[in-house]
Amino acid sequence: MLNQEITQLLRLPAVLKSNGRSKGTLYRSMKAGLFPQSIQLGPKSVAWPADEVAAINRALIAGKSEDEIRALVKKLEAKRKAA
Repeated sequence: MLNQEITQLLRLPAVLKSNGRSKGTLYRSMKAGLFPQSIQLGPKSVAWPADEVAAINRALIAGKSEDEIRALVKKLEAKRKAA
């Protein structure tokens, strides 16, 4: 049997609720490389992989530096492309 990873996609309200940020702060974090880019689901619809959101939340809770979080974001986004 194949080991398949199932990833849930979170829409914006769920992402904001999970990390307590405002929409503006979330998008500024994305622009600064401190949060993964969204995935386009449709012309006006985006989402984020739940495991990526959780990884960023864990890094913030652990007190990781901005440089460490940027490195994590790059790693998470590279993993998407390798899938």
